[in-house]
Amino acid sequence: MVPKRKLGSQGLEVSAIGLGCMGMSHNYLGADEQKSQEAINRAIDLECNFIDTAENYGPFKNEVLVGKALRKKRGRVILATKVGFQFEGDKCTGINCRPEHIKQAFDGCLKRLGTDYVDLLYQHRVDPDVPIEDVAGTIGDIIQAGKARFFGLSEAGVEIIQRAHKEFPVSALQSEYSLWERNLEPDIIPLLKELGIGLVPFGPLGKNFLAGSAKKAEEYPEGDMRRNGDPRIQEENFDNNMKTVEQLKDFASDKNITPAQAALAWILNKDEQFVPIPGTTSITHLEENLAAASVALSQEDIQSLDQIFAPEHISGNRYMPNLQALVNR
Repeated sequence: MVPKRKLGSQGLEVSAIGLGCMGMSHNYLGADEQKSQEAINRAIDLECNFIDTAENYGPFKNEVLVGKALRKKRGRVILATKVGFQFEGDKCTGINCRPEHIKQAFDGCLKRLGTDYVDLLYQHRVDPDVPIEDVAGTIGDIIQAGKARFFGLSEAGVEIIQRAHKEFPVSALQSEYSLWERNLEPDIIPLLKELGIGLVPFGPLGKNFLAGSAKKAEEYPEGDMRRNGDPRIQEENFDNNMKTVEQLKDFASDKNITPAQAALAWILNKDEQFVPIPGTTSITHLEENLAAASVALSQEDIQSLDQIFAPEHISGNRYMPNLQALVNR
């Protein structure tokens, strides 16, 4: 069973590892709805109660899928979703965090999820055209109305976090953080600790690269984001990064754990308010991931992994320019 931990200082308690549901209906081809629902239900049975989705995943399809899976288990789950994009039909056309749009969009989230509240409501991406104070105030109003319990940000930078938290307390920041993506360490993580904000790392397995199961970009089919959206698995970057992953495999073998467990345990042992949300539709991989919550690493172990995955050892940018432009730093 997965232990619990506090996420931020506002009173939100979640399982130490959550389940990210994006890949069940967004960006990755070949996802199976039945397997996805089975994975969600197995996670809940193992007391992995932190389930993460968003209106943009699909779009809309993922919230519907999650809602179906939680129909008889809503009370056992800490449910998180995100708003802040504009859509025309099923096509995302950009960011829109105007207060009236957030309220309308969130009502749609509740309907698709089949619930009258969510536990954690994130602004999905920072909108440069809307003051963050307006966003924080709007989500604060939603919380005061009982439709959400806690406020979160996603991929926000230092100034936005500070301003938002001053307007309404932020419980969690969701952002990519893993052995091979450590851009949060210089400025963001110290700020989160100062303000009492938890960190929810998405992509904690580096889109399965850290699990040792990634393929070269050209091996993924057209329409799968990994084919054109991830520079780190393209051409010579893939070969260079695989050399680093081989060192992770050796480290894990010495500990009698899997590379994925080593990567997740590194995050969990970094700070008690870090809660990674790896995604999978495989029951086997789910159980493997959740077992990482019981892996203890020494400070020496953490420092060793820090050195193996020092940023200068990673080849390729995190995102293509169009996606990086959505990150507020």
